[in-house]
Amino acid sequence: MPRRTATMLASTLILIALLCAGVLINVPYSEMSPGPTVNTLGKVDGEPVLQITGHKTYKTSGNLNMTTVRVTGADYKMNLVEAVYGWLGHDAVVVPHDTLYPNGKTEEQSTQENAEEFSQSQESAKVAALTELGIAVPSRVVVSTVLKDSPSQGKLHAGDVIKAVDGTAVKQPEDVSKLVTRHKPGQDVTFTVIPAKTAAAAEKAHKEPQGNEKVTVTTKKAAKENRAIVGIQAGTDHTFPFDIEIKLADVGGPSAGLMFSLGIIDKLTPDKLTGGKFIAGTGTIDDKGKVGPIGGINMKLVGARNAGARYFLTPDENCKAAASDTPDGLTLVRVKGIGDAKKSLEKIRAGDTAGLPSCSAG
Repeated sequence: MPRRTATMLASTLILIALLCAGVLINVPYSEMSPGPTVNTLGKVDGEPVLQITGHKTYKTSGNLNMTTVRVTGADYKMNLVEAVYGWLGHDAVVVPHDTLYPNGKTEEQSTQENAEEFSQSQESAKVAALTELGIAVPSRVVVSTVLKDSPSQGKLHAGDVIKAVDGTAVKQPEDVSKLVTRHKPGQDVTFTVIPAKTAAAAEKAHKEPQGNEKVTVTTKKAAKENRAIVGIQAGTDHTFPFDIEIKLADVGGPSAGLMFSLGIIDKLTPDKLTGGKFIAGTGTIDDKGKVGPIGGINMKLVGARNAGARYFLTPDENCKAAASDTPDGLTLVRVKGIGDAKKSLEKIRAGDTAGLPSCSAG
């Protein structure tokens, strides 16, 4: 066999062997890629994403698209070839598996956590939107979770409204733990509550719940600290003056909060926020309308531009990363709060894009 032919054959066999090894060798990485975008002003499967009843609504135009990131599952085994392809590509990002599933978290646990965050983001989006419009949204401190085998199990229940602890009124969730830890382990704490069923019925009727009951719980010592606990987690719930439902399945996490808020505002006001423009965005939102950072910003930019967006509302803390790799034809708009976002939408509507707050990679 001629030397040249032998060399080519050997090289080919080595290449085949390397490819086979690359396919068979698993690496501890996962992939993030652009997920679908959804117009919060539109419909999914024939149903409006935002459904408002009990209050006048107005026609909308254009797009206010929330964006998502698609990730590989916790049990997915990425091989070396896929990892290299992902590293070299532009529309996907390869990250360490533990970044998406820390501490051995299963896909089921991650899904549950994302569902809870998504639910909370919807609540905050509604509060922020109505507050921005000057519509009062009464809040109350509630039992969010009762820990298994805790002193409170069977006595307090998730959804119970906590009015007072030992006769002292509570206004914030943190007030509950402060009042409980005034006790020594083994001492009794008296909670003044409105039962969850009573509170739920009042919420359905858009009324403040009434009807206090007293519940006594004996504290115990915390597992790792010498302080009294009762085994509950307190949170905040709200009474909305009318019904706002967000109909969107198979989406998790808190990052759609900003876009939900803007969609609600658009439906409740006569002015069309977008002016018919295609605007996408992302960002968490709290009850006061502050916009927070999210993960996977560059994948969301790609997804938004592929869907047709021309402007992207970008959380302030994500601006630097977003500006470092912005798809052509997409204008980044920096936002810190829901008020910022509304003002920027007014500028886009008026064609005053030179005055938009921008992102920079510096």
